[in-house]
Amino acid sequence: MSMRRGRSEDLSPLEGSPGDDVDRLVAAWQRERPDLDVEPLHVLSRIARIAKQHARIRTAAFAEHDLDAWEFDVLAALRRAGDPYELSPGQLVAETLVTSGTMTTRVDRLIDRGFVERRPDPRDRRGVLVRLTTSGRDVVDGAMGTLLDHEHALVATLDPGDRAALPRVLRRLLTTSSDHLIS
Repeated sequence: MSMRRGRSEDLSPLEGSPGDDVDRLVAAWQRERPDLDVEPLHVLSRIARIAKQHARIRTAAFAEHDLDAWEFDVLAALRRAGDPYELSPGQLVAETLVTSGTMTTRVDRLIDRGFVERRPDPRDRRGVLVRLTTSGRDVVDGAMGTLLDHEHALVATLDPGDRAALPRVLRRLLTTSSDHLIS
């Protein structure tokens, strides 16, 4: 198999399909380090490239609604919470994986945009809740629709069997990968 970059007749050793950048990268490592088993690169390098492509898709989808990704993440956490679309700041921190200081700043900025409001927690006199406003719900719903349109287009080239199998395989990889993390 020829490893010249950009040749459409280059075939992937995996499925007899046209090769991609990862096939060329793997072949180069196999050539340079035949002592290494580089098989994981076939999967994980593609996941990394898809993640980068998806980040660009998210950014574009949210920009269509004048949102940054972090704004969508906070608004989406509130929207997923269900009616009355409110969470404590601690719950928002857990949902979005940021620090409490970062969350405070983000909530303040979303209040300034009219997308959320703070209100006292009726179950805890010292606590507050962050609630999605109607404007916030409208913008996150619109952004979610646009994002899903872009994501549908991304996976549309997969046949139905692959679309059904991929979540199961990736879920297994994700749930077992934490056992192998480097500390």
